[in-house]
Amino acid sequence: MPPRSPASSSSPASSPPPSSSGSSPVGSSPSPASLLSSRDVLVAVLRGAGCVFAEEEAELILGAARTPDEAAAMAARRAAGLPLEHVVGWAEFHGLRITVEPGVFVPRRRTEFLVDQALAAMPHARVVVDLCCGSGAVGAALAASLGQVELHAADIDAAAVSCARRNIAEHGGHAYAGDLFAALPGQLRGRIDILAANVPYVPTGEVPLLPAEARDHEPLTALDGGGDGLDVLRRVAAEAPRWLAPGGCVLVETSERQAPAAVEAFTRGGLTVRLAADEGLYAHVVVGTRVR
Repeated sequence: MPPRSPASSSSPASSPPPSSSGSSPVGSSPSPASLLSSRDVLVAVLRGAGCVFAEEEAELILGAARTPDEAAAMAARRAAGLPLEHVVGWAEFHGLRITVEPGVFVPRRRTEFLVDQALAAMPHARVVVDLCCGSGAVGAALAASLGQVELHAADIDAAAVSCARRNIAEHGGHAYAGDLFAALPGQLRGRIDILAANVPYVPTGEVPLLPAEARDHEPLTALDGGGDGLDVLRRVAAEAPRWLAPGGCVLVETSERQAPAAVEAFTRGGLTVRLAADEGLYAHVVVGTRVR
């Protein structure tokens, strides 16, 4: 998975927490004047840390915090480099508010394109799997759009599975810990209509170049795709046909540079392949369909 679009023009630098003088005591209801003061302080702290959307981020923090003191502590964590989504505890994705716990991969807005491609390819899907699920955002978005589906999600990271379980619970989803298809119940073999696999695809040598928000606060397994970034994608492409229902499709996100090799891997797996792109989102999705 690629780094999400950072909320700041540069990686946030460490910054001391704002002074709590003038803040309402913990547990009390802040007055409008103290909220205004808190907002100004938060904006100053966030802007000083390099957050170009400091005003918007301050509003989100104030909306998530129960007291001005808690808001100040949250702003300090953000200024120290923690992703905003980890600070406030959620991310907006495909019209949903997705819970994002510390240490879990933050869903990227470009991945909404993968969801849209899946819905266009299989608008009447009944069995959906979110592989390499992270927070479960893709699975939750698909289920929310499709209605009553059999939803499954899997990830190799236990923290991600716990988070995904919360996000897909209202859709009756099931989440499993394990390595790719080995985590899935055997009875899904040959039944999956949509297999969304948001695999890691950053080449190992480029991981140190990622924004600090990603490389310091998200699991390496969600970022590092091996030498050329396609190790996990190739494994998915090779095994997916055995799990797809006739006419079912598997979708993975990749980069423009990697797209030709990704298409080749899908073709080698016996799938009918097309490449979809959205230049505005800088999103590239490979869609492989099992021939009926």
